[in-house]
Amino acid sequence: MKRMLAIAAAALFATTTAFAFHCPKDMKEIDDALAKNPKLTATQMKEVKDLRAKGEEFHKAGKHQESVDSLGKAKKILDIKT
Repeated sequence: MKRMLAIAAAALFATTTAFAFHCPKDMKEIDDALAKNPKLTATQMKEVKDLRAKGEEFHKAGKHQESVDSLGKAKKILDIKT
Protein backbone atom coordinates (compact mmCIF):
# COMPACT_ATOMS: atom_id res chain seq x y z
CA MET A 1 0.00 0.00 0.00
CA LYS A 2 2.80 2.42 0.90
CA ARG A 3 4.55 1.62 -2.36
CA MET A 4 1.46 2.45 -4.43
CA LEU A 5 0.99 5.71 -2.53
CA ALA A 6 4.62 6.66 -3.15
CA ILE A 7 4.26 5.89 -6.88
CA ALA A 8 1.08 7.96 -7.10
CA ALA A 9 2.74 10.89 -5.32
CA ALA A 10 5.76 10.71 -7.63
CA ALA A 11 3.53 10.65 -10.71
CA LEU A 12 1.57 13.67 -9.48
CA PHE A 13 4.79 15.59 -8.79
CA ALA A 14 6.18 14.72 -12.23
CA THR A 15 2.99 15.86 -13.95
CA THR A 16 2.91 19.16 -12.05
CA THR A 17 6.57 19.77 -12.80
CA ALA A 18 6.04 19.02 -16.49
CA PHE A 19 3.24 21.59 -16.68
CA ALA A 20 5.39 24.13 -14.85
CA PHE A 21 8.17 23.85 -17.41
CA HIS A 22 5.72 23.83 -20.32
CA CYS A 23 4.25 27.26 -19.52
CA PRO A 24 7.36 29.39 -20.19
CA LYS A 25 7.89 27.59 -23.51
CA ASP A 26 4.31 28.35 -24.54
CA MET A 27 4.64 32.00 -23.48
CA LYS A 28 7.80 32.36 -25.57
CA GLU A 29 6.12 30.81 -28.61
CA ILE A 30 3.22 33.26 -28.26
CA ASP A 31 5.58 36.23 -27.79
CA ASP A 32 7.61 35.19 -30.86
CA ALA A 33 4.44 34.88 -32.95
CA LEU A 34 3.18 38.29 -31.78
CA ALA A 35 6.54 39.87 -32.66
CA LYS A 36 5.94 38.83 -36.28
CA ASN A 37 2.78 40.99 -36.43
CA PRO A 38 0.31 38.21 -37.27
CA LYS A 39 -2.73 39.04 -39.37
CA LEU A 40 -5.40 39.02 -36.70
CA THR A 41 -8.44 41.15 -36.13
CA ALA A 42 -8.28 43.66 -33.30
CA THR A 43 -10.60 41.38 -31.31
CA GLN A 44 -8.38 38.34 -31.87
CA MET A 45 -5.25 40.31 -30.93
CA LYS A 46 -6.87 41.49 -27.69
CA GLU A 47 -7.99 37.94 -26.88
CA VAL A 48 -4.50 36.52 -27.53
CA LYS A 49 -2.88 39.16 -25.32
CA ASP A 50 -5.45 38.61 -22.56
CA LEU A 51 -5.04 34.82 -22.69
CA ARG A 52 -1.25 35.15 -22.66
CA ALA A 53 -1.41 37.45 -19.61
CA LYS A 54 -3.81 35.11 -17.81
CA GLY A 55 -1.54 32.18 -18.62
CA GLU A 56 1.40 33.93 -17.00
CA GLU A 57 -0.69 34.85 -13.94
CA PHE A 58 -1.83 31.25 -13.54
CA HIS A 59 1.75 30.02 -13.95
CA LYS A 60 3.05 32.37 -11.25
CA ALA A 61 0.20 31.28 -8.95
CA GLY A 62 1.15 27.62 -9.41
CA LYS A 63 -2.04 26.85 -11.36
CA HIS A 64 -0.25 25.15 -14.21
CA GLN A 65 -3.18 23.32 -15.80
CA GLU A 66 -5.10 26.60 -16.03
CA SER A 67 -1.98 28.24 -17.47
CA VAL A 68 -1.53 25.53 -20.10
CA ASP A 69 -5.23 25.79 -21.02
CA SER A 70 -5.14 29.58 -21.38
CA LEU A 71 -1.90 29.59 -23.34
CA GLY A 72 -3.21 26.77 -25.53
CA LYS A 73 -6.21 28.89 -26.54
CA ALA A 74 -3.89 31.76 -27.48
CA LYS A 75 -1.68 29.41 -29.50
CA LYS A 76 -4.75 28.09 -31.33
CA ILE A 77 -5.80 31.61 -32.36
CA LEU A 78 -2.24 32.26 -33.56
CA ASP A 79 -2.23 28.87 -35.34
CA ILE A 80 0.89 27.73 -33.47
CA LYS A 81 1.29 23.99 -33.85
CA THR A 82 3.57 22.11 -31.47
